[in-house]
Amino acid sequence: MSTHLLEHRYGEKVTILDSPALNGLLAQLSARDTVQPRINQLLRRLYAALFQNVIDQEAATVETVTETRMAEYTDKGVARTTTPDPAQRWVLVDLARAGMIPAEVCFDLANELIEPSNVRVDHVFINRQTDENEQVTGTHVSGNKIGGDVEDALLVFPDPMGATGSSIRDAVQLYQREVEGTPRRIVCAHLIVTPEYLRRLADEVPEARVHALRLDRGLSSE
Repeated sequence: MSTHLLEHRYGEKVTILDSPALNGLLAQLSARDTVQPRINQLLRRLYAALFQNVIDQEAATVETVTETRMAEYTDKGVARTTTPDPAQRWVLVDLARAGMIPAEVCFDLANELIEPSNVRVDHVFINRQTDENEQVTGTHVSGNKIGGDVEDALLVFPDPMGATGSSIRDAVQLYQREVEGTPRRIVCAHLIVTPEYLRRLADEVPEARVHALRLDRGLSSE
């Protein structure tokens, strides 16, 4: 995966990738003539890449020593490398419905990299509320299934679109208000974010870190 990053002035807690390969896949996903099953295929591929970047930048790491297949023939057949700390706790939050597949992709990758007993996926059923002019007025949480505390965990909210920020803000505040423990990091992982979204999180959830593939200024003011 490309490690190119977009230069911006939104602060050090915002990471926006600038990968030609991922830009191409995201353009396909955004195209009006892209339909199922291609939509879900692209969504899975993009989130696998995005979450890899989240892990590389946000997860605790340890130095590991692994005997390779060559160890049978030489004492140099040992790989010394840096890997995610298998003891770190990760909590992935599915913001149903749009976050269901992203959370599943992140959950599967997390289970391959660290001790599965330290990985959990929660479910929060949240939707935006709008007025008669289709302006967002808030959110409604109809229920959740949260499997425990978040003490010292990497708390990740993978949700495709960061538009107004109201859903992510309310979901993060739900954990801060009702779930025991203080996470080590709060990370929001999106395919697309807007300036309005980034401003809301900076003002109202300043501890959150944002990772995204594209910054969309399309309907923003100059």
